[in-house]
Amino acid sequence: MQRREFLSVTLGALALAVVPASVRAEDFRKAKPTVWTAHTVDDAIKAMYGTTSTVEKGVKLKTPDVASNGGAIPVDYSTKIKAKTIAVFQDANPEAAVCVNTVHPNSVTDYSIKIKMQKSGTITVVVEGEDGKLYSAKKTLEVAKGGCEG
Repeated sequence: MQRREFLSVTLGALALAVVPASVRAEDFRKAKPTVWTAHTVDDAIKAMYGTTSTVEKGVKLKTPDVASNGGAIPVDYSTKIKAKTIAVFQDANPEAAVCVNTVHPNSVTDYSIKIKMQKSGTITVVVEGEDGKLYSAKKTLEVAKGGCEG
């Protein structure tokens, strides 16, 4: 093993060993299991945050107006709000929750994911701010039948 390779492997392993537990993500599937079995967006948001009251500002959500492939819909979302968590929900599939991200104070809150939707519906992103308030953005999109955009 060459010296540079050895140093990079050693420093990488050392960095992982000193990562504090507070930086690690919380497993919301274990902590809040009813979020993942909720059939409506409101039920999932209430199971996650205890309320469905959100302010529709401060969250950017970008999806196509028409998704030609319901199996891989690109969803981009971001916020400049100091957040604790960011969650994505949809109302086209049997279970509404898509994902929940724990946000570290130094995290970049600009995400790109692909989700699966069996039919047309609405995607909702909810940001839990450090101030305890919930902020959201919604976007309705059409899922084309047969992948031919209509």
